[in-house]
Amino acid sequence: MKENKMGVMPVGKLLITMSLPMMASMLVQALYNIVDSVFVSRVSENALTAVSLAFPIQTLIIAFANGVGVGMNALLSRALGERRGDEANKVARHGIILMAASYLVFLLFGFFAVRPFMATQVTAETDPEIFNYGVQYLSIVSIFSFGIFAQIFSERLFQSTGKTIYSMVTQAAGAIINIILDPIMIFGLLGFPRMEAAGAAIATVIGQICAAVLGAVLNVFLNREVQVEIRKLFSIDWGVVKRMLLVGVPTTIMQAMGSVMSYVMNRILMGFSSTAAAVFGAYFKVQSFVCMPVFGLNSGMVPIIAYNYGAGSRDRIEKTISLAIIFAECITTVGFLVFQLAPDKLLGFFDASEYMLEIGVPALRIISTHFLLCGACIVIGSVFQALGNGIYSAIVSFMRQLVVLLPVAYIFSRVFNDLSAVWWCFPIAETASLLTSIYLLGRIRRDVLIPM
Repeated sequence: MKENKMGVMPVGKLLITMSLPMMASMLVQALYNIVDSVFVSRVSENALTAVSLAFPIQTLIIAFANGVGVGMNALLSRALGERRGDEANKVARHGIILMAASYLVFLLFGFFAVRPFMATQVTAETDPEIFNYGVQYLSIVSIFSFGIFAQIFSERLFQSTGKTIYSMVTQAAGAIINIILDPIMIFGLLGFPRMEAAGAAIATVIGQICAAVLGAVLNVFLNREVQVEIRKLFSIDWGVVKRMLLVGVPTTIMQAMGSVMSYVMNRILMGFSSTAAAVFGAYFKVQSFVCMPVFGLNSGMVPIIAYNYGAGSRDRIEKTISLAIIFAECITTVGFLVFQLAPDKLLGFFDASEYMLEIGVPALRIISTHFLLCGACIVIGSVFQALGNGIYSAIVSFMRQLVVLLPVAYIFSRVFNDLSAVWWCFPIAETASLLTSIYLLGRIRRDVLIPM
């Protein structure tokens, strides 16, 4: 069998080769995320607030999809590194099963739980416009979320076999379609009815479905290392399911904690004003331009580490980790400088009112100080997952978001009764996250890497 490039190519060149397509696709992903909100903000600030309040569930959908994807990716890359093609095919098949089961959860949520969820943040009586926009938007993205599940499945197949260029193609195609459809659906151009927030949701799910279809076609014809055996689709090996969940569930939990954090922060901020929640939503959209490239870097890094773990190559693993941390910190430092120097320009994308600028400019400057630390934290979390210790990632995320960030935000909101004080919860939590990550990475090196 031909030697896989993940075992022989120089590590620096390999990491760049694997990561750049994913980083580019993640930047496109960030672009269409922000375009959604930019167009919605042109409808009204209430529409932007509604989309921000729906964001925790969108995060949760992606958390489920990424959890299955990470578990599948790690097991696939390891099986390929060990030259076990049949096992790789079996893992891919079970990835489809788990993606379908996850989608069913959000299909039911979309039909039965959207209105109760929105009512916990804003009521139809006090803010009917925000409530109705939120219900419309969230119902659509939940019921039609099969697109994002199928899209992430196909992308993970490409990543596992080192064909990340195809992941970039599918993501870019979905993003471009979304960007084109956004103004048409939101404002009712080219003969379409004006659908406002619902139009943004429709554009999003159409883009995801198109990306999923393209990914399926490319996998069938161009990704020969892994083949999904449809005729065996209902033949379940619970051992494979268990191994995938052991690696993937911590990822889902970790990202789900982000959903919980967003939800609780929205409730804290709504106590100050709906504009504060809009600022928080705008920040999350803009910060994706900083974090998404790091996630793309991680997507290139994880299969390299998993493959070389299966092949028993400790030196290549350690060098990959070191270079990934350096690259990630360079990216996030640039992000920090942009947020410090031009926060008003960033908020200007969202048609910010004078009051939104008044509270948003200091918010972005304070929150962005955590960028100086988060690059290393994100990379180390993915290292844990690639080496089959995803529980460590969950521990760090739990420490950051539930043990530190939310309690600090709540306490500061009560003690200081000042919105600016609340934003300091982000750098405080990131510091705790970095310290915990460094400690656990030391344990991984002692227990897993050195014995190799």
